[in-house]
Amino acid sequence: MEKIYLALVDTPGLFASIIRKTIKIPYIHVAIGLDRNLDQAYSVGRRNPFIPLIAGFEREHLSAIHRAFPTARYKILSLECTFEQKAAISARLKECYRSRFRYHYCVLGLPFLLMQVPFYQKRHFTCSSFVAKLLEEHGLPLFDKHFSLVTPRDFYELPQTKIIYEGSLATFLHLSYHSTYKPTEWETLYES
Repeated sequence: MEKIYLALVDTPGLFASIIRKTIKIPYIHVAIGLDRNLDQAYSVGRRNPFIPLIAGFEREHLSAIHRAFPTARYKILSLECTFEQKAAISARLKECYRSRFRYHYCVLGLPFLLMQVPFYQKRHFTCSSFVAKLLEEHGLPLFDKHFSLVTPRDFYELPQTKIIYEGSLATFLHLSYHSTYKPTEWETLYES
């Protein structure tokens, strides 16, 4: 079996606080990663961490996120998949990245999401709807609802995942990149 990684992110800010109050968990953003250090992580979100209004499909750059949000917290989950599923997901993410300016944040879908009415506008997604649709298309249907209705809360509660890290982004970056510590597959690190 292979693994893909889901990063649930808590960042400060006005828009984030509105989402946090709506979904009632601290994590307001979801990214999908191909490796446990999230060197190859993608999401529908801010194109630049400092500018909240310009959003679309992007590769996550954790150091840039840390510079913009030094107090950001992450909850990283692993999800088992087959080698074929991971290869197909990787290929699709790279394809999306090559045409990333054709993907946009689904602002029009937000009222429908609040009303729990499925809504899809071509190549427009929320962070969680993109990941849900991607996983569903590759044989990992994790939710019993339309992908457009999936929120970060749904990922937060997934029984098929295993928590591999929860704590500050600063600590995660330190452990992943600035030390010789590399967690083994069975280790889970929680920061108090």
